[in-house]
Amino acid sequence: MADGFASREERAAFIAGVPKAELHLHIEGSLEPELMFELAQRNNVAIPFASVEEVRAAYAFSNLQDFLDIYYQGMGVLHTEQDFHDLTAAYCARADADNVRHIEIFFDPQGHTSRGVAFATVIAGITRALDDARTTYGMTSKLILCFLRHLSEADAEATLDEALPYLDRIAGVGLDSSEVGHPPSKFERVFARARGLGLKIVAHAGEEGPPAYVHEALDLLKVDRIDHGNRSLEDPALVRRLAGEGMTLTVCPLSNLKLCVVGDIADHPLKTMLDAGLHATVNSDDPSYFGGYVNANYLAVADALDLSRADLVALARNSFTGSFLSDAEKARHLAAIDAYA
Repeated sequence: MADGFASREERAAFIAGVPKAELHLHIEGSLEPELMFELAQRNNVAIPFASVEEVRAAYAFSNLQDFLDIYYQGMGVLHTEQDFHDLTAAYCARADADNVRHIEIFFDPQGHTSRGVAFATVIAGITRALDDARTTYGMTSKLILCFLRHLSEADAEATLDEALPYLDRIAGVGLDSSEVGHPPSKFERVFARARGLGLKIVAHAGEEGPPAYVHEALDLLKVDRIDHGNRSLEDPALVRRLAGEGMTLTVCPLSNLKLCVVGDIADHPLKTMLDAGLHATVNSDDPSYFGGYVNANYLAVADALDLSRADLVALARNSFTGSFLSDAEKARHLAAIDAYA
């Protein structure tokens, strides 16, 4: 095995122990079937599944849109502040078990306000759980509001209006949902406004969409970070630019496999990204749907690509240097990784 690991178990133990951050996590995508059933009963919401097993069977999607269809269906059980608290608390507990020390998580307010759930309800539940996680686990966090790209820019503007009273709890804005046919340029004005408010800027680009979408995210949205970015590798000049600018890519291996962005985890481009000097990180995206939280994603690519100790340390370090923490906070986490390694 690469770089001195005597066995898969030794590599897995190394991954389990290294401090890490998660920068690409949709909190609604961490809704496990068991909690879905519990919240459906709590809120008297009818769901088209008779058992947890039926829910898991429904996860046999093969592309982004099929996934989003069931994702939005599952979201319908979330109604009260306590629901959003319980959802977020469950994720934080799993992240802590994976030795994730800092999280930067996405939420999709439009998926809730469109159902009559108040913006205030959503953010109150999520942030209460994040505060609890800091107290309980010492885990720090940033919250990123994502606009749904299949909706209009006017809808995104209205959502940003609703967020204004809560900017002390929102670190940035992002762009997610159906990528193909909804380029970043569609949202250039609302992102300019968000940037003017002092918010960090991220966007999903180059997952199913072409390298041109990554160019637009860089040039028009002026992103601080690219979510996914796999298809950047199709454009050598773009790869050189991303490497030269130190642009962080929040890569999601098991998500890429489940959505058929890659046909086999052994074909995943993560090692190619690292070798090209790209600032790649490992994340879980929507872990309840894609079969694994952070450590499972690390282990999947480590096994398939025979990642070395140096590769794993680089990925963990990238997760902090690519975060929106202060320089002092980053330095503290990097020192902890170096001490561990």
